[in-house]
Amino acid sequence: MTTIRDVSKLAGVSVATVSRLLNQSGYVSKEAEIAVMSAIQKLNYKPNNIARSLAGKKTAAVALMVPDILNPFFPEIARAAEDAAAVLGYTLVLCNTDNNPDKEKKYIETLINKQIDGIIISSYTILPEQILALQDRSIPIVVIDKSFSDYPILSVTAANRHGGEMAVQHLMSEGSRKIAHISGPSHVHASRERTLAYEKACRDLPWFMPSLIGYGNFNVAGGYQAMKEIYKQHPDVDGVFAGNDLMAAGALKALIELGAAVPEQVKLIGFDGIRMDMVYPEITTISQQIYSIGKTAMDYLIRLINNEPIERKNYELDVELLRKATT
Repeated sequence: MTTIRDVSKLAGVSVATVSRLLNQSGYVSKEAEIAVMSAIQKLNYKPNNIARSLAGKKTAAVALMVPDILNPFFPEIARAAEDAAAVLGYTLVLCNTDNNPDKEKKYIETLINKQIDGIIISSYTILPEQILALQDRSIPIVVIDKSFSDYPILSVTAANRHGGEMAVQHLMSEGSRKIAHISGPSHVHASRERTLAYEKACRDLPWFMPSLIGYGNFNVAGGYQAMKEIYKQHPDVDGVFAGNDLMAAGALKALIELGAAVPEQVKLIGFDGIRMDMVYPEITTISQQIYSIGKTAMDYLIRLINNEPIERKNYELDVELLRKATT
């Protein structure tokens, strides 16, 4: 059985240094931290969380709250967060709120009562004042998929507006001359940013009109219905930017039913980069670094738990175009 002494020997540091890092009980240099974490991974060392909890008055547990576990975006976030937490000996508690503010509040209070060490929150409805109140109670918080630019809140998001611009520019470069947009819920930060990018790129063009924007609910059914409504009013549309991949899949189904050839007649692009191997033709998308978002959020949360200096602001990760069959 691997011991803490094995870790210290492989890392080339003292047992006390390894103990300080695992118990968050004192300063450890960045170089030593990297060496220790590398040794832990190589040796598959599992810290004694019960003893660590008693010594450091911590539970060695962190939580991830998501609004909809059925959206494939969030399981990948959860996998990344769990992987990053496990390396440091933390257990991840997953909470699905169903986009329900009351359920969200109950989860938060339960987690606090259980003395959770920190929480990663993805929420469409949570207010900055709620986050600040939690921080005032010394609860380490990292927000994902939403930012609060006017408040000292640490968040991790994708470059949503830039990605929206990339999506529209790609459709135009492929020959689309009348582009529709299927927007997600207006109260969702990522959805607003992507829609604003579409409007900025298209509103001054001679063919643009507000009825080219349809509204889904970040799900397949919403994309399907929005596409049918748009196409009924604009049968000459030749490009569609859907605000996420699920709505793009719904739009693709609608276009096929309407007899519109994709991509010959209508080109289609989504957003997120989730795994949709069973959808045919494969959908071009603006890919977020989903795994990196989850891992980065967990890394930042652990730094907050350890009282390491880190600026409470939004950290935006790049996106990239994944061109596939629908364009």
